Amino acid sequence: MEAKIEYTNGEVTVVWQPRICRHTGICARGLPMVFQPKERPWIKVENATTEAIIAQVKQCPSGALSFYMNADKPGPEAQEE
Repeated sequence: MEAKIEYTNGEVTVVWQPRICRHTGICARGLPMVFQPKERPWIKVENATTEAIIAQVKQCPSGALSFYMNADKPGPEAQEE
């Protein structure tokens, strides 16, 4: 199973799959206040609007970055049924 790292601002969660990342830098050039590869954690979702984050994640050429809206993800109680 691929390792996935998630970063959330409470509304949207950005999922990063480091093994498939091609490190093109498109994310950092497009939204440098959020994507800061030299920092840890390197994704700072609190530094931009949800809309701006989604727009930038959609430009990831490798698919290493993806997102989901937190409201759309079922909670643990829904998964138990």
